[in-house]
Amino acid sequence: MRFENTGIEGQSVELSMLNEVMKDHGFVLAGQWDYERVTYDYKFEMLKDIYYLRVRGYAVEGDLGSRHAVVKLLSPLLGKHYYPHGVEYGEGEIFPQNVITKSETLLKNIEKAIAALPQA
Repeated sequence: MRFENTGIEGQSVELSMLNEVMKDHGFVLAGQWDYERVTYDYKFEMLKDIYYLRVRGYAVEGDLGSRHAVVKLLSPLLGKHYYPHGVEYGEGEIFPQNVITKSETLLKNIEKAIAALPQA
């Protein structure tokens, strides 16, 4: 599921500030970056299923290894984890309403936090 018009897609943010914002809202970067792309995940663990809210971006200035890059954010995704294959984001996926609502709230809070940052 793709979230559109969240206010974060298309935003450019300095990487170290973005890392702090995402961490403050419970997102994990872990090892999900290379020198051009970055991915932050928020994990929802339900009784039987696991879902991930994913915020992705790519470097528009510098490279992510330097930790001084500027990242342009893409539309966030919500996916369901299928063991052992991975996360599926397809349009045919069905998500619990509480996961969608929490995702929308998280994205709104991130948008506000990014808007309060100095512009990159």
